[in-house]
Amino acid sequence: MKLIVAIIRPDRLNEVLEALYRAEVRGLTVTRVLGHGGETDRVETYRGTTVKMELQEKVRLEIGVSEPFVGVTVSALLASARTGEVGDGKVFVLDVEQVHRIRTGERDESAVTPAIPSRI
Repeated sequence: MKLIVAIIRPDRLNEVLEALYRAEVRGLTVTRVLGHGGETDRVETYRGTTVKMELQEKVRLEIGVSEPFVGVTVSALLASARTGEVGDGKVFVLDVEQVHRIRTGERDESAVTPAIPSRI
């Protein structure tokens, strides 16, 4: 099992969600975050004072998937989030030791996105 964490541009969120839906990836968490990567710092004026804006608004997606769904999920994220510009974001694939679905008590593979044979 894997936890896929993607940091993307906020304006790409709808495209990413549509791509994940088309890939039949279900179950995710979306959080608005601030971060800084390779982007150039913005300088803005606020009430007559020059302010260096070092943190950029981003969106963080967290998706728990079974092993066969990793490639489909990462491909959907990369294709839909990419603009070709600095600041497109990152995708991290992390190992998960255990998952428990609170409602049903299901564990591990049963508690994450199922592997649909047509998508593998």
